[in-house]
Formats: sequence, C-alpha cells, structure tokens
Amino acid sequence: MIDAEILHRLCATLAERRHAEPSSSYTAGLYAKGTDAICKKVAEEAAELIMAAKDDSHLHIVREAADLWFHSLLLLTHFGLGADDVLAELRRREGISGIDEKRART
Repeated sequence: MIDAEILHRLCATLAERRHAEPSSSYTAGLYAKGTDAICKKVAEEAAELIMAAKDDSHLHIVREAADLWFHSLLLLTHFGLGADDVLAELRRREGISGIDEKRART
C-alpha cells in the first residue's frame, strides 16, 4: 500500500506555489486567477472522471481521479486548508452510518 505522505508533500508544494509568480507554474497561475477559475477546474475534472467511468477504462478513471484530487487539494490550499483537514473529517465520520451522518448535518 502506498502511504498518504504523498498528500502531505503535494499540499506542501501547493502551499509554496500559492503566492508564487503566476508565470512560474501552472498551479501559481491558477491561484492567480482566483476562486472561480479554481472551482471551474475542479468541476471540469469531476466531469472528466465521470466520463472516464462511463467509458469503463480503469487507467483513465485512475488518471482522472488523480487530476480531481490534485485540483481539490489546490482548492483546499487556496483557502488555507489541506489534506489533514479532510482526513480529520473522514476520521470523524468513520463508523457512522451515512444516513445518520447526513441527518446530523441538518
């Protein structure tokens, strides 16, 4: 099993690029475009993952899921959050029925 340390390294890299010169990297350029552009990219990657699933191509699904995770982490770091915040929420939900968890949100 591959360890989750890659998420922490990726979040650190994303955080470093958050205030970098926009022309220095794709990530810095996307940060410079702001929240709307980042959200649009997350939505685009989610749609591409759905299309890959409909094509039933395992490699394509994995690659599009990686793109979605990357852009989701970029969105999190844009707001000063990271993988640990999501992992903590997943940990909080562990062992709770999805029905009960959703009911508790209202």
